[in-house]
Amino acid sequence: MSLAQVHYTSAAPGDGGTAGRFTAVGPGVSGALLAEIEPLVRYELPGGVPERPSDGELRSLPQAFGYFALSDGSRLVARSAPVRDTGGTGAGVRFHAHAVHLPPGVPLPGDRLPVEAWRSPHWVAATPGGATPDPLALPPGPAAVSEGLDDFAVSRGPWLAAVLADLRRASDAEATGGRPVVLVERQCADVARWLGLASVTLPRESAERLTFTTYTRRPGSSASRVVGVGPEDAGAARAAGLRVHECAGPAPAGSTEDVWATTAARVWRSRSPELFREARELPGEPFAAGPLAVTALCAGIALGPDGRAAAAAWAADRPYALDAQRTGQLVEAIASPGIDDRTAAEFDAAGRLFGALEGRCPASVTAPLAAMLVTEAVRGGNGSLELPRRDAFAGPEGAEVAERLGPEILTELADTVGSRSVARTVQLLRVARLLGVDGTESLPGVVDRLAPALLAEASVAHEGPPGFAPALLELLDEQFEVRTALLGALDRIAPQDPGAVARFLERVALPFTGTQALPHLRMCAEVPEAMATLGGDRAAVWHRVLRAAGLSPFAEPLVLRTAVGLVWEDRAPTVEEARLLLDAATSDSHRVAGTWARLVDAALSTSTAGTSATGTSATGTSATGTDEAARLAHDLLRGFPGEIGGRERAGLLLLDLVRELRTGAPEPGWAERVRTLCAQAEPVEPALRERAHAALVERLLAPDRPGAELYDFVHGADAELIAAYDRTARTASVRSRLRTQPAYAADCFTVWTAHPHAGRAWPPVAAALLDDVLRPAVRGMSAADVAEVEATVGRTGSSGRADAFRDWNRSSTLGRLGRRIAGRVRRG
Repeated sequence: MSLAQVHYTSAAPGDGGTAGRFTAVGPGVSGALLAEIEPLVRYELPGGVPERPSDGELRSLPQAFGYFALSDGSRLVARSAPVRDTGGTGAGVRFHAHAVHLPPGVPLPGDRLPVEAWRSPHWVAATPGGATPDPLALPPGPAAVSEGLDDFAVSRGPWLAAVLADLRRASDAEATGGRPVVLVERQCADVARWLGLASVTLPRESAERLTFTTYTRRPGSSASRVVGVGPEDAGAARAAGLRVHECAGPAPAGSTEDVWATTAARVWRSRSPELFREARELPGEPFAAGPLAVTALCAGIALGPDGRAAAAAWAADRPYALDAQRTGQLVEAIASPGIDDRTAAEFDAAGRLFGALEGRCPASVTAPLAAMLVTEAVRGGNGSLELPRRDAFAGPEGAEVAERLGPEILTELADTVGSRSVARTVQLLRVARLLGVDGTESLPGVVDRLAPALLAEASVAHEGPPGFAPALLELLDEQFEVRTALLGALDRIAPQDPGAVARFLERVALPFTGTQALPHLRMCAEVPEAMATLGGDRAAVWHRVLRAAGLSPFAEPLVLRTAVGLVWEDRAPTVEEARLLLDAATSDSHRVAGTWARLVDAALSTSTAGTSATGTSATGTSATGTDEAARLAHDLLRGFPGEIGGRERAGLLLLDLVRELRTGAPEPGWAERVRTLCAQAEPVEPALRERAHAALVERLLAPDRPGAELYDFVHGADAELIAAYDRTARTASVRSRLRTQPAYAADCFTVWTAHPHAGRAWPPVAAALLDDVLRPAVRGMSAADVAEVEATVGRTGSSGRADAFRDWNRSSTLGRLGRRIAGRVRRG
């Protein structure tokens, strides 16, 4: 099909300031299209051009060869070239544009790409005779485009990958309307060569979307996807925020992360452009790196680690896409012993490839991959590798690898000094089995070190299974002897930190459903469901967890420690729970398990609720809890006399003394024992000290207390105890007894007046109690009760003490009478 042509010439001097005019227009090109075409074909001379250039200078000026998409779906292929102005003096420079219009859906002759017409001999520099030019049939020109591209690609090696990556992005169907990619070259022909590289490298549909112009002075306003500029315009392009590749300057620093582009650059530098066509015949996305990387490796082209990884990953997903010959070439290239820059991603991809090929290819084909993987697992420390199966090393290749790596594996497994991660240990054990390396002697030491490392690494990992979990479970599934030894080691250390083991089992479901007893592991596995089912009933949870062990605490006392640690990990049991624990086993069992210390904590922590003299704690707890704690303390002191010592023993003795003061007949010397035990229990909890003081003064305020104890208390001059006595004497219960029990009031009068010279602490307190507590109580009594108080004071003391009571009571009465008379006088 013939194509319409358009010719455009810049204005000559004296043309009235117009930019130029169309000198010939072929059929089918409308006026609207001409208005759209005109700015596309205009030409602006580079800077520094002489006013009257020589013929050589004129030929060296750049030519703008372009391919443009028009608004109606048609396209335009055009060349704008500088020409000598033959009018006037003939010394000036004008330009002539020659364009070919391609209607929608119509290709160039020979179905060639637009860039293949850039060297066509049919481009003319003058308007042909006649108003309408003849239709033009451009001859195909692939040879003209491909000629010298290999040399050009090699010369542009530092820029090759980055430019190809940007050309690929520019050819994307969604890139319409984006900013152009700018190629800076001294010769516009080199820009055309870049486009020639793109036409070979990119798929046909992508290359056809790549509109371009090889030369412009205004890249920022260009509608093309790729534009070429001279070095003098590179700065303006960068200032406009465009993606600029200054191929005419120093080599760029850094590299692109586009694996496809990097691989394509290596293919060009290897002068093998035919591989692009071969790669496009393989399945995959148009710009996937895998097909091109596979083709390059099979052709013997060395690639970097990203390219090799892409090839291995692609082949692993499509194990039937390559024939036997190319599969062997690919494996040989990936597993080559001369490569020393492999990455973890490459090894992972190689592991997937081995898994895909194993069983589908002869062992002789996959053996290099298997050897590479296990060598990396041992020497490279890559714990995430997908290892081959054991039968991959059944032949002579496996024996050679085992002979080479076996001693290294055993040496590292036997090392108990250096730090080794869980993943590393698991990987070494798995590789040892693959290669048939006998590690029986080192296994006990390995698992004794591995078991606590599992808990330590899992405790610092993020939520969910730790990274080593999949490989660990595979190891336990593969090796029965390792599973048995490791589970036994974990069961042995579980009583030391059962909470950590329980949290680990929640994240890693270890297989211990076999015949091993493993009582502690079974308890740790049971506790989450028991907690969820039974909620806050810790006693019920404890019973259920203990049953899961399958052993009686009488037969295996350590199950007590594990159960207590699981249920009361971060807190002390209540006194009721402690009583349950104490009664559940003998003192010998608790002694072996070490759980007696938890019982001591329970007794002492319960005692810190803070009971006041009224029998109610500051937190609202009744004195019943204190009594229970005191009884528990008594039983603990009797059951573990050799284990409990120090301040804990003193605290329990203090609690036991509280029990005796309230319910029994303690040994003489109450106040001194309270002071001594508080000192031995330092730092004693304030609430426990308060309870002991309260129990002591309550007993001292009782009518039946021994006089010797009261005398020791008063003359002991302990300010804290006396202050506690003062607080208790002022409570509502004491005041009520004073008002309603004359004998008790008489007793208190006798005590509070009996020791007027007992140090400095007691006399002011006693005097204040007489005035503030006893006097209001006596005032509220009937005359008969007051008389009974006086008589009781006389019987229990002496006539002089009875007289003292009358004087004390009379002074109060006279005082009230005097105040009344004074008031009446003031009112009169």
